[in-house]
Amino acid sequence: METSTNQILSQTQVLQKIRRIAFEIYENNFEEGEIIIAGVRGQGYVFAQMLAQTLQEISGIKSNPVLIDFDKNVPYETPVEFDCDERFLENKVIIVVDDVLNTGRTFAYSLAPFLSIPVKRIQVAVIVDRNYRRFPILADYVGYALSTTISEHVSVILDDEENSGVFLQ
Repeated sequence: METSTNQILSQTQVLQKIRRIAFEIYENNFEEGEIIIAGVRGQGYVFAQMLAQTLQEISGIKSNPVLIDFDKNVPYETPVEFDCDERFLENKVIIVVDDVLNTGRTFAYSLAPFLSIPVKRIQVAVIVDRNYRRFPILADYVGYALSTTISEHVSVILDDEENSGVFLQ
């Protein structure tokens, strides 16, 4: 059986969603001098880099992308690591980002290390929210809410200029 792929959002539309999310973050955190945009390895980290750059372009807030690294397939077997010292994250607003929020499992594991770090606030941003929660995770910032069947797969491609966008398979 052949799987068809439908483009849900074009590259231009994804960039518009990222810009809108950046404005929302700015509106909710305008008093901050610095914000950490922590992205889950893969397209989540690419999203974090793009969001941090856009936030700096539209505001005076210094925004630093940070990599959250762990194995999404077996998150309970691998430690969650950052590409910076944890002290760098202390007493700051943290926006944890990933490309797609589906069951909430990836976010639940990626948020765990922040429980032992004194932070001002933790917020969640996603490009696509699929609404199939198994974990109590809600996104503060959503680019696009998409109702799908559980068997469908949503792919977000941000790091390929010619083929970027959101796709449903």
